[in-house]
Amino acid sequence: MSWQYRHTVLSLCTLAFFVTYFARLAISPVVPFIIADFDVSNTAVGVALSGMWFAYGISQFPSGILADRFGERPVILVAIGGTAAMSVLLAFAPAFPAFVLAAVCLGLVAGLHYAVATTLLSRTFDDLGTAVGLHSVGGPLAGLVAPVAAAWVGVRYGWRPAVALAALVGLPVLAAFAWRVRPTAPRRPDQPMRERFALGPLGELLSRPAILLPLFVATLGTYVAQGFMSFLPTFLVDSRGYTPEFAGVVFSAFFVVRAGAMVGIGRLSDRVGRDAAIGVAMLAGALGAVGFVVAPGVAGVAVAATLSGFGSSFFSAIDPRFIDALGDAERGAGFGLVRTVYTVIGSAGSVGVGLAADLFGWGVSFGSLAVLFGVALLVLVGNALLGTGY
Repeated sequence: MSWQYRHTVLSLCTLAFFVTYFARLAISPVVPFIIADFDVSNTAVGVALSGMWFAYGISQFPSGILADRFGERPVILVAIGGTAAMSVLLAFAPAFPAFVLAAVCLGLVAGLHYAVATTLLSRTFDDLGTAVGLHSVGGPLAGLVAPVAAAWVGVRYGWRPAVALAALVGLPVLAAFAWRVRPTAPRRPDQPMRERFALGPLGELLSRPAILLPLFVATLGTYVAQGFMSFLPTFLVDSRGYTPEFAGVVFSAFFVVRAGAMVGIGRLSDRVGRDAAIGVAMLAGALGAVGFVVAPGVAGVAVAATLSGFGSSFFSAIDPRFIDALGDAERGAGFGLVRTVYTVIGSAGSVGVGLAADLFGWGVSFGSLAVLFGVALLVLVGNALLGTGY
């Protein structure tokens, strides 16, 4: 198969997603250095990171509106360039309040990318599930590279150069995207933007059964995936008694599996249907969560990490499902809206898993993740058996 322009678009969108993910993940490995430098508590840094992820979710909806007004290309360029710029501002933050503000702004600009890139790919590819799966690989790949690179730089040169690494990664991608990706015609260039924020049409879109059903499933799945990404290493150390080094290896393996499964689940959704592919992922994720609690030995943990990584890849099937349910003129703002809803609500997985662990123990905490994946699977099965068509 010869290289075509659409492959260039897909490659550069994937690299752009890598940049926006890299910048957010590069902070966590150097949190101890940040705490020591600013003389603040873990809770204070946690608030900054929570603000960043919340802002990331919030910006998904306006990103779609901006793309409808100006086209996808300039919004993605702002996402890449803004991510690089905010990473530099983080590195030069003179005081902790400035660090918090820069972290929130980083989340806002990074969040402009994903929904807009997905609508751009929907214009470019017929096999959207496969394209979204390949595009989504940028996130797990950043999960492999960013923590290692940031930790290495942080130990040797301090946390400020470590968080600024995203600028070093982002600027070449920004230049390549500006050079190689052509402008696209905006879908609604003349509609006043204030009309897009009217509550009536937004509520009508979210209340459609064809949107509401996968939105419920996506929210549950995001909650679980966020819980895995936030607390899997801690769970392995505190509950299973493994070393931090081993927990880090398992966490990396989780991202490796997730990267490959993103492509597989997306391709499967193109071939056998969106819900079937999502259901396979949910079943695997539920078994993986149970496996972390009850499966014995290193082999059991390895199987659980594989299954949970596979389960957390459901995004590459459910995002095309939303695109399928939206009209062409709705895809920019509409998909951004559903991404905001399920990303913001699902981000509570970090708090929920930690709170459940404090109150009831790690077994109950991770067991609850299996239950949520199971509920999502039952909703899909029930929808298929009832033949609702949604």
